[in-house]
Amino acid sequence: MSSVLLFNKPFNVLCQFTDEPEFAGQRQTLADYIQLPNFYAAGRLDRDSEGLLLLTDDGQLQHQIANPANKLSKTYLVQVEGILNSAALKQLQAGVLLKDGLTRPAKAKVVPQPDWLWPRNPPVRERKLIPTTWLELTITEGKNRQVRRMTAAVGCATLRLIRLKIGDWSLEGLQPGQSVLRSIA
Repeated sequence: MSSVLLFNKPFNVLCQFTDEPEFAGQRQTLADYIQLPNFYAAGRLDRDSEGLLLLTDDGQLQHQIANPANKLSKTYLVQVEGILNSAALKQLQAGVLLKDGLTRPAKAKVVPQPDWLWPRNPPVRERKLIPTTWLELTITEGKNRQVRRMTAAVGCATLRLIRLKIGDWSLEGLQPGQSVLRSIA
């Protein structure tokens, strides 16, 4: 029987158990939150991103989750700088041309700022004269820093990025730094 650990990775935590020797003890890693032996991340989440990270003790399952060929959907809550207009939204939905090629079409919709969302530490920088837009974005691939590059390509820089779901696994009910272990038959 395999196990999956659903972890709400806080902002500024590295998605690895050890840091580079020159930074030892200066930055938080997964080891600051997870003490289960033989669990490894199935995929990555950038240091400046928050939210759902899956870890497993099963190498085959880890590969299935992380392999882009399986097209496992990933849903993000994204705060962008500026107002995301309908043309930009349609571009995200159709696919965005990045330096490394065209992205697959995404599900994208503007949403209100969630009332359940925890404050980020440190807070997102705010400019009084520049509004922000929240969107929910679902992709089925995992290019490096893809969501940030997609929003930048349509004219809106990402200020905050929170992964909500990977496939059927959800962040729901987990506060930053919390995790829950699930068995898989």
